[in-house]
Amino acid sequence: MCNLYKTRKSAAEVAAYFRTDAPANFNVGEEVYPGAPGLVVVENEDVRAVRSMTWGFPLAMKSKVTGKPIKPKPVNNIADLTSWMWRNIAPRPANRCLIPVTEFAEAEGEKGSKTRTWFSVTDQPLFAWAGMWRDSDEWGPVYSGLMTDANEAVSQVHNRMPVVLHVDEHDAWLHGSIDDVIGFQGRVFPPELIAMERTQDSWLRQSGGAPTLL
Repeated sequence: MCNLYKTRKSAAEVAAYFRTDAPANFNVGEEVYPGAPGLVVVENEDVRAVRSMTWGFPLAMKSKVTGKPIKPKPVNNIADLTSWMWRNIAPRPANRCLIPVTEFAEAEGEKGSKTRTWFSVTDQPLFAWAGMWRDSDEWGPVYSGLMTDANEAVSQVHNRMPVVLHVDEHDAWLHGSIDDVIGFQGRVFPPELIAMERTQDSWLRQSGGAPTLL
């Protein structure tokens, strides 16, 4: 499960890396949380564009007390491609996107005192996480990232990790078949290309003055 990542690059820098025109400025934070806006790269008729979308597909929720609808839950990770939420869009290249990431985090430590451990790709200031997107009635354009089994580097902290794409795999992800999508989810990203940084930063973040678990 990946519930926090960083894009420590401007929209213009992201555009240059993915070989597209620089977009207008977006109100997107460096740290991206579920339900918050993030940058994605989409392609339409061979034209790439950087867009701002909400991280997480909205999942309808009901109050356990009243049974009435409440705020949707953002589903920000894609685990099972056969799930009803993904099976209709997974085969469609038009719903693919590249998620620009500089590093992603996992929680490490004892419950109540977990810290952030960050992972990045060695010698790459920016990399692409394989993603999917769609328009939603609730939040407009939304996206989610494909997950896979953790390699030896990440498995020290968590058993799952994002599907990280090599630079020469961007086109294959954006235009490939459903078999290609399944293949990306099933392969192991080389552990020697992953750098890990353990920190003492709390996994808790401040929301409205009160600590909130990610």
